[in-house]
Amino acid sequence: MARRSPAQSGRPVSMADVAALVGVSQQTVSRVVNHVPNVSEATAEKVERAIAELGFRPNFAGRSLRTGRYKTVGLCVYDLSQAGNLQTLEGISAAARENGYAITLLTLEEGEGTSLSKVARRMATLPIDGLIVRVASMPDDFYEFEPAPDVSTVLLSMYSHPRCTTVESDQYACSTLALEHLAAYGHRQIRFVSGPADAIDSQYREAGWREGLEAMGVAPADPLTGDWGADSGYEIGARLAADRSMTAVYAANDSMALGVIEALRDAGLRVPEDVSVIGVDDSLTGTVPNNSLTTVRFDLGGVGRIAFESVLAGLDEGRGARTVRLSCELVERSSVAKARPRA
Repeated sequence: MARRSPAQSGRPVSMADVAALVGVSQQTVSRVVNHVPNVSEATAEKVERAIAELGFRPNFAGRSLRTGRYKTVGLCVYDLSQAGNLQTLEGISAAARENGYAITLLTLEEGEGTSLSKVARRMATLPIDGLIVRVASMPDDFYEFEPAPDVSTVLLSMYSHPRCTTVESDQYACSTLALEHLAAYGHRQIRFVSGPADAIDSQYREAGWREGLEAMGVAPADPLTGDWGADSGYEIGARLAADRSMTAVYAANDSMALGVIEALRDAGLRVPEDVSVIGVDDSLTGTVPNNSLTTVRFDLGGVGRIAFESVLAGLDEGRGARTVRLSCELVERSSVAKARPRA
């Protein structure tokens, strides 16, 4: 009589079933499942085929009891449609894949991230070893937040934290690069288009713009607030077109900069001959043909990779809180020219 399969007998498929089908030890199957070396490629392929044939699924709860690890890191982030968040996620995912980890993703709605403790408690109900939280706006309990002792926690934020490593692109230095570039072309009356008022990235970019102008001896005009979108940039650009003393616009991201450019051109102004425009994030490449916008580029994939590696460091070494800031680079195209008086 043919032997019944585990599925036919109504019981879960075990590692022993896989080992019996292939003719290897359970330890060999465990090595393949956990991506441990010292198994030949041919044997690993046989084990993987048997796993697929039998429908075996590893018992992650059992694994965690044996190893103390779930091999999963939680990620909390706002709005994955934003190019910056996607690039950071790609960096985290690549690092996780290389280390044999999975990512559990939690997307947050507006207002949900006002408490790091609430976010952490929500993620603590899931099987995770570590946690990465994108801090887009300042939580009410940022400095008071105590991460769970058994969950290595990293924050993506410009603010340093007393108990968590924070990783972020240098949101202040990007403005220094932009202002220095515009100043080299003779611009002094440089207007700033900000993101939402509660956005930490925009706050730091505004601080860099403001202090850069003050270092030139120029009193900054009031910034104009957008919402990161090109439409808000267009509305602001239409207003700026009437500003006769302005010679340059620094926008807090590329989408708003693109909207500003379109509005200025619709008002009969030339970019860059009449008004120079510079953005931040280099997010238009591959989306806007013949992209001419001078901008500042971040290594967002690097931010994600370092954040994940910092989680592992916290698990393996219990390393204390660090502040990691990644440098940025100016990408010069053709939207900036020498300043000239407006007719």
